Amino acid sequence: MRDGLPRVLDASATDVEREARTTIRGHSRADARRNADALLEAAKAVFAGSGVDAPAKEIADLAGVGVGTLYRHFPRRADLIKAVIERDIDASAAAAPALLAVHDPGAALALWLLQYTDFLAIKPALAPALHSGDPAFDGLRGYFWERLGPALESLLDAATASGEIHAAVSAKDILSAIAHLSHTAADEDAAYSQRTVALLIDGLRFEAPGSSG
Repeated sequence: MRDGLPRVLDASATDVEREARTTIRGHSRADARRNADALLEAAKAVFAGSGVDAPAKEIADLAGVGVGTLYRHFPRRADLIKAVIERDIDASAAAAPALLAVHDPGAALALWLLQYTDFLAIKPALAPALHSGDPAFDGLRGYFWERLGPALESLLDAATASGEIHAAVSAKDILSAIAHLSHTAADEDAAYSQRTVALLIDGLRFEAPGSSG
């Protein structure tokens, strides 16, 4: 028995150490996700105010991390810019079913389109990078349509079925129209784009079967 006792204790110690390592790895992954999220949120704000060439330290300071942490997550500036855009695309796509769950279809559609307008507000600040020819951005256009096209179609289908908008419009039509409106209003504030998109939303309701107008 005495000969077996150390082996039992060693086995228990190994299990404890293994559990501790698993816990530490879990905490490390959670910390890494929080740091990445903070960096992306900070980068979006800094790019909007200072452009895509803003100093890395400005982004890291706003995120509350060191510059080394920024580069561990995003070794190249293009990696960071791409991640900022993809994060906003994913958030917009996820917003569609969330809005439909708590609003009437017409209201959900209107709220989503206004959120999408906010998403486009940062685009002029990112334009120098996006038009630089860097291959890191080659897949963004396809990713945009793959994620946002179906999201908007689901909202349009629901609002059409409820009679709140007319059916003669596609997701591509609307996404392109809002992009053009936002581009035209590049010298105006965000409220200007919101007002013009609100007019577009009113147009979708015009003569819809269930509209009050």
